[in-house]
Amino acid sequence: MMEKLRTRYRSLGPDGVVAFWLGLWWLLNLVQAGCTELANDEAYYHMFAERLSWGYFDHPPMTALLVWLGERLFGVTELGVRFFFTLLQPLYLFLFWRLIRPEAPSRRDATLYVMLSAATLMLQLYGFIAVPDGPLMFTTALYLLFFKRFNEGSRGAWLWLGVAMAAMAYSKYHGALVVLFSLAVCPRMLLRPRFYLGCMVALLLFVPHLLWQYDNDWASFAYHLSGRNSVFKPGYVVEFLGNMLVVFNPFFVPLYVQAWRKVKPQTTVGRALKLLPVAFIGFFLLSSLRGYVQPQWVIVSCFGLVYVLFDYARRHPRTRRYVMRAGGVTIALVALVRIEMIFNPLGVRFEVFDNRASYGAIAEAADGRPVIFRQGYAVAAKYAFYTGGEAYCQPNIRYRTHQWQFRDDDSRFTGREVLVECPADMADTTREVRSLTMANGRSFTWFVDPAFHPVRLVDIAFTGLPGRVAAGETLRLELRIRNPYPYAIRVGADDTQLVMLWKHGRFRVDEFPTGETFTIPADSELTRGVTFTVLPQLAGETFDVGFALRREGYTNWFNGKSVPTEVGNL
Repeated sequence: MMEKLRTRYRSLGPDGVVAFWLGLWWLLNLVQAGCTELANDEAYYHMFAERLSWGYFDHPPMTALLVWLGERLFGVTELGVRFFFTLLQPLYLFLFWRLIRPEAPSRRDATLYVMLSAATLMLQLYGFIAVPDGPLMFTTALYLLFFKRFNEGSRGAWLWLGVAMAAMAYSKYHGALVVLFSLAVCPRMLLRPRFYLGCMVALLLFVPHLLWQYDNDWASFAYHLSGRNSVFKPGYVVEFLGNMLVVFNPFFVPLYVQAWRKVKPQTTVGRALKLLPVAFIGFFLLSSLRGYVQPQWVIVSCFGLVYVLFDYARRHPRTRRYVMRAGGVTIALVALVRIEMIFNPLGVRFEVFDNRASYGAIAEAADGRPVIFRQGYAVAAKYAFYTGGEAYCQPNIRYRTHQWQFRDDDSRFTGREVLVECPADMADTTREVRSLTMANGRSFTWFVDPAFHPVRLVDIAFTGLPGRVAAGETLRLELRIRNPYPYAIRVGADDTQLVMLWKHGRFRVDEFPTGETFTIPADSELTRGVTFTVLPQLAGETFDVGFALRREGYTNWFNGKSVPTEVGNL
C-alpha cells in the first residue's frame, strides 16, 4: 500500500505535488480546528453570525457569513465556526503558486514553495482559526491573479478585478491598502477606462455595506480611523518590530532581506508583490506611533515575502538547502505547539484552554439567570457559546464599544434578575458582592440585580458647547433627554446619576457628576439646563464631550452623541 502511494506521489507533476501537500496540511488544520477550543475573537465572530447583517461594528460581514455557513454544516461547534476558514488556506496558497510559479517548474520548486509556506508562522496560525485574515488572504490572491491578467491585456479581467476588490472590502478593510500599493507600482492603470469600470463594479457590490454604515452612523469607519487611537508609547513601536521578527519566522528574516535586495521582478505583479511587505510593514509601523498594532494586520506581507524568497532560493542551491532544513525544524516546533493547543500537557493558561470549565462555573453561579459582563465583549460571547447561557456585554467608556451595542439583549432582560460583573474592589457596600476563581486562573466578581432595568438607550442631546473653551469658563448647556423605555427612570434619587464625560483618546476619561435630581417619564422626552465650569485639569487637550447615566457597579458609554471641543491652556 505504501509503495503504491509512493509510486503515485512520484508520478505527480509540480502542481500535483503542491496540491498533495496543501491537501495534507488542510486535513491537519481540520483536526486542529475541531480539537482546539475557541480564541476570544472567534467566539465574538460566532456572535456576529447569530444575526447575519451587511455590517458589524468591528468588521465587514464576510467572517460572519463563513462562520454561519460552517455552523449550518457542523453545528455550533469549534469545527463549525472554523471549517470554511480551513478551506480557504489551501485554495489561496494554490492560487498563489499558480501566480508565481516559473514557466517550467520542477518538483523541487513545488516542494520549496510548500516548505516556505508551511514554515511561515503566521500562515500556520491563520490557517485554521476563524478570523477575517483568512478571507482577506483568499480575496487578495484573487485580486492579484486578476491584477496580473488585467495588465496582460485580458479583455474581461476588469470585471473580475472589480469583484475581487469588493470581496476584499467585504473581508477586511485592509484590502484597500492592497489596491493602493498595487497601483503604486502600476500607475498607468489609472489611465485605462476599464480600470474605472472595475471600480464601479466594486462600488456597486459594496453599496449594501455602505448603506449599513450610513444607517449606523459610520460606526466601523469611525472606530478604525480614530476610535483605535491612543497616546504614543515607545513600547508599541518596539513590540511591533519584535513581532515582525517572529511572525514570519526568525530563521528566515535575514534571507528575506537578502532576497528582497537581490530579486528584480520583470512583471507588474512581481513588482507589486515585492512592494507589499515593505509597504504594509511601513504603514503599520507608522500606525504604531498612535496606538497598538496587532501583528496579523500585516499578514498580506506573507505573499510578498514568500515570493521573493522562493524566487531567490530556487536559483541559489545553498540558500535552498538552508530553507529546507530550517523549515523542517520550524515545522517540527510548530507540531509541538499544535499538540499543546489540543491537549495542553504543560498546563498553560491561555484563551484556548479551559473554556468549558471556566464559563461553566459562571453558568452554575448564574443558575439560569442572564449575565451582564463588564467589558469583555469577547468573553461574553464565549460564555454564551460554551454554556448556552444568556449574556450581554456593556460598552465601557474606559475601554471601547463593540458589536453588543447593536443588540437588544439587555432590553430583553428588563425586569429579570441578572448577574452583573463588577470590579473586585467595588466600593458600593450596599450590594452583596461575590467572587469565584475560574479554571483559567481568572476571577469573576458579581452582584445580583433583582430587577434589571437598562438605561443604555436613553438619548441625551445637548447644545451650548463651543468648539473651543477655556479653563475656568462656565458653560450653560441645554439637554434634551429622550427615554425610549416603558418605565420611568429616576436620576439622582436612586443609584442612577447624570454625569458629564470628557474623553480624550482611547483611555483617558474625566467624569463629573452633575448633581441633578429628576425623573424621566416612560417613553417621553424632557429638557434640562446644566451648568459646568471647565476645570484646569482639562486644559491643553481636545475632548469628545457628552453625558451619561451612570449606575453603581455598571459600566457606561455616552448616552447619545458626543461633541468635540478643545480646551485652551491657562
